[in-house]
Amino acid sequence: MPQHDDGRDPAAEPSATPESRLRVANRSQVLDLLGRSAPVSRADLAQRTGLSRSTVSSIVQELLGTGQIIETTTESLPRGGGRPPSLLTVSGSPGTLVGVDIGHRHVRVAVADLAANPLAEREIRLDADNSPVETIDRAAALVHEGLAEAGIDPRKDRLLGVGMGIPGPVDPHSGIVVSPILANWMDLAPGEELARRLGVPVHVENDANLGALAEVAYGAARDVDDVIYVKASSGIGAGLVLAGKLYRGVTGIAGEIGHVRFEDNGPICRCGNRGCLEKAFGGARLVELLQPAYDETLSVERMLELAQQGDIRVNRILDDAGRAVGRVLADLCNHLNPALIVVGDTMRHSESFVLGIKDSIDRFTQPDTAAALDVVPSELGDNAGVVGALVIANAAAPAHQGTI
Repeated sequence: MPQHDDGRDPAAEPSATPESRLRVANRSQVLDLLGRSAPVSRADLAQRTGLSRSTVSSIVQELLGTGQIIETTTESLPRGGGRPPSLLTVSGSPGTLVGVDIGHRHVRVAVADLAANPLAEREIRLDADNSPVETIDRAAALVHEGLAEAGIDPRKDRLLGVGMGIPGPVDPHSGIVVSPILANWMDLAPGEELARRLGVPVHVENDANLGALAEVAYGAARDVDDVIYVKASSGIGAGLVLAGKLYRGVTGIAGEIGHVRFEDNGPICRCGNRGCLEKAFGGARLVELLQPAYDETLSVERMLELAQQGDIRVNRILDDAGRAVGRVLADLCNHLNPALIVVGDTMRHSESFVLGIKDSIDRFTQPDTAAALDVVPSELGDNAGVVGALVIANAAAPAHQGTI
């Protein structure tokens, strides 16, 4: 998985020399690759890490000496091909990661290996906005259920990290919810709360940021360094990856495009301002606009089903919404000049919404900016949040921190 800066560098203590910090980073890179791979040779390690053979050889000897890796040989090569190469792998279980995705209406948990391949998954429907304590209690229970299903005992097996996403801004330094966007969670440190229930550290992040990290690591934005991930459903938000790193802003509120002022005299929003983009074109507002024209009770999900069935009224509204969101994104793109916009969450299902964004990007961004930019739906879909939680769990795991 790509390594993302979570603001912590235990290796970079004042007493550490540049050489020792580099050594820790190289050793972590070797351990990370071995933890996510089948057994590999020293030559393969050098090729895949980009390190010199002498550096790899030195690190391998150190890790063999501490017992963190083991060496085996293979007899599967053809006879007469010379001495079989020795292969290296981590000793014991490579380790397990846990991802927790808390949305406005769900809690989703995945127990996975270091390559984010799921070993167990759990999901419940829950109004997370109303009761943070109940939500975190239920999340902890799902984690325990998933670990049990995967045969993982945290007291004996290597549980390397737990990542958690919530649908609101989180201060990147304290882990505290800092905005009335998630009013009942204000001043709560959800990562600490879940950690108390699990007995292991938990790393918390905004859900749109996790979607961005997930798409960069495993989805539509692989190998792209400058990405805007748009999480659009009942609410609207964005995660920003700039020059290959997640950008949170000073207080963790970067990317809250749903709370850009869109109508000067619009209604009061949950964030405390008025006329926000989300109040005008969030999924809940679109359902409200459409409802008088339908005999059945609509929801965001039902609205999108009708769109896929070719309903003209729904697609016209979704096109309008895409154009409005695209107008705000166009201003952001003129500032940031990204290569890709990934549209995630439920609105990714609407071709009209995605095309509306594209139309506004083409109309309102600088020509060179628009020419270098593409708009695509998410590849990870509903799993983007929990996969992103696994990404930050992996980035915070001991192999990345140098605590070897």
